[in-house]
Amino acid sequence: MNFIKTEIQGSTFVIQISRPEALNALNQGVMGELRQCLQEACQSPEVTGIVLTGEGEKAFVAGADIKELAVLSGAEATKLAQKGQDLFKTIENCPKPVIAVVNGFALGGGCELAMSCHIRIATENSKFGQPEVNLGIIPGYGGTQRLPQLVGRAKALELILTADLITAAEALKIGLVNHVVATKQEALDMAFGMMKKIASKGPVAIAKSIESVNAGYSFEDKGYSAEAAAFGACADTNDFKEGTKAFVEKRPAKFTGK
Repeated sequence: MNFIKTEIQGSTFVIQISRPEALNALNQGVMGELRQCLQEACQSPEVTGIVLTGEGEKAFVAGADIKELAVLSGAEATKLAQKGQDLFKTIENCPKPVIAVVNGFALGGGCELAMSCHIRIATENSKFGQPEVNLGIIPGYGGTQRLPQLVGRAKALELILTADLITAAEALKIGLVNHVVATKQEALDMAFGMMKKIASKGPVAIAKSIESVNAGYSFEDKGYSAEAAAFGACADTNDFKEGTKAFVEKRPAKFTGK
C-alpha cells in the first residue's frame, strides 16, 4: 500500500488515507487501495466496524486530484464518476458500521467520502464543502444525492451552487456531521467507544439495520446515473478546461458558458 495505512484496534479496522503532501487528495492510486481495504474489512469475520480518517491534522481528504482530473475527456470523466460512486456505495452498503473521523478539510470528493460513511465525527478545525462549480464541474461521487439526504434539498443546493465552505459547527447544526470535538484524538476515542458499544449488539441486527435504512434511498440510483452523465458532460466543456487550469495556476477562472 502506497497511500493507505491500516491497523486493528480491538475488532475495529482503522483505515488512514496517507497522502499528506497533497492533503490526502483522491487520485486513482488512493481509490484503488481504498477499494481493496474496504472489501477485505467488510468481508472479514474478525472485523466489527471500520474507522476511516486522513493522515495529519490539516485534511481528511481535500478533494480529488485536480491535475489527474483535468486531462480527462467527457467519456473518461463519466467512467471515473461511476467508479467513484461504486466505491462509495461499497462504504454505504457495508454491513458493518463505518465511521468517518474528519480532521481538517473535507472538500469535494473528501466531503462525498465522508457522507458515504454511516456516522461522521469531526474536529473543530474541520471544513466541509462541495466546491466543484469553481472548476466548471459538479460533484461526481454521489454528492448531489447524499448531501440533500443529509441536509435537505434547499441547503444542499445552496452549498453546491455557491461552493461555500462551512465550519464543523455549521456542519453539526445542519446535520452533516453527528458530533464535533476539539482534537483528532478525541474524535478517534469517541469513534472507538461507539464501535465498542455497537460491537456488543447483534451483528445480524446491525447489518440489517444498515440495509433497511439504505433501502429507503434505493430509488435514487437513477440520480447517481444522472450525476455521472452530467459530470462527464461538464468535463467536455471549455469552462472545465478553464476552471481546472485556473485552479492549477492559482487565479480566478473566467467562465464563458461554453
